[in-house]
Amino acid sequence: MIGVPAHKVRQFGIEFYQAAFSAADIERLVRFEVLSYTGEPDRPKGTQRPGAFGINWELLERRIAHTETAFQRPLIRRKIQELLQYYKDCRDAQNLPAVPGAVIMITERRLEFKASGARGRIGELLIPEEPGILRALDGQHRLLALHAASAGDGMDLDVPAVVFDSLDARQIVELFVTINAKHTRLNPSHLLGLAGRRLYSDAQQALAHDIIRKLNEDDASPLYGEIKMLGVGRGRVSQASLNEEMVDLFRTIKNLGGPSKVKEFEQQGVRFFLNYFKALQQAFARAWAGKKYSIKTGAAVRAFIRVAPDVMEKARELAGDPFDAHGIRHATAPWGERLGDRRFETEGEWKARLAGGTRSTVEVLARELREALRR
Repeated sequence: MIGVPAHKVRQFGIEFYQAAFSAADIERLVRFEVLSYTGEPDRPKGTQRPGAFGINWELLERRIAHTETAFQRPLIRRKIQELLQYYKDCRDAQNLPAVPGAVIMITERRLEFKASGARGRIGELLIPEEPGILRALDGQHRLLALHAASAGDGMDLDVPAVVFDSLDARQIVELFVTINAKHTRLNPSHLLGLAGRRLYSDAQQALAHDIIRKLNEDDASPLYGEIKMLGVGRGRVSQASLNEEMVDLFRTIKNLGGPSKVKEFEQQGVRFFLNYFKALQQAFARAWAGKKYSIKTGAAVRAFIRVAPDVMEKARELAGDPFDAHGIRHATAPWGERLGDRRFETEGEWKARLAGGTRSTVEVLARELREALRR
């Protein structure tokens, strides 16, 4: 057991602890991790040599787990470097604390608290000496920079921390989202990545999350790698904006066909959108492959999602199955002739339409797509 002085705090029925950990305690107890959908770290290729700050990135990356149950974003190297430089400046100047604000840590294990004060609020928090028993909910970059500083310069200092040991999985994610959405304004795509499956019990949010992931991660998808998941990546399309559009689509399906249609789409939604975007890639082949077109932008993709019920209805008329690849391809084929690739030229009609704003661009394109389907 490791005992650290602590103050027990109670707010609205939830108890947590204010404590201070040494750098050595953090090394032994804290598990560093980032959110990954594949379970595999996204690391630069080739040998990683220590940089100008003396950080051994390869060793640092080895300390970081990549799991689907984490909360944190991928490591931001620039932030680590800036923090490390600040720590060194504080040490050299001896006039400012390096980590004055508390980091927030969680554990799934209930911890023992030995009170010593008259009110039972001051005492010692006993933590089993198990590697990774604590996880950083807020302040992971600060702790990783301290880890790098300790490894390079032997820097040792006390770090104030807030420790929760009584939250369930839903409360933990909700706390993370609340902190980052309201204070640090973390990218909404990252928050939706967490919310999609683990924060909200809403089945529509979860389904939207799964469809977007499949479109971005399936190498057979025409949108493979084009969606900016977790707020990072080369994609130009925001996960958050697509999530919002998808949820609106599910409401439309329910209004048009009732709960049975929603249930049907829950089972076939991924299949439909993979077939749908393959059909779009075929209908607008030049625009899809060209660099001077805006067909793979957030506004265009949202418009395509918005008219999905019309496409399903047309596919049902043509093939008897609204999710059938052949039926969807025939339903959307006229778009290539009636709208054409030029509709998506960035410096052409698209730019003129965009002058009205992204929202109006989405609705204008959706209206054109619907009209072309009805001809």
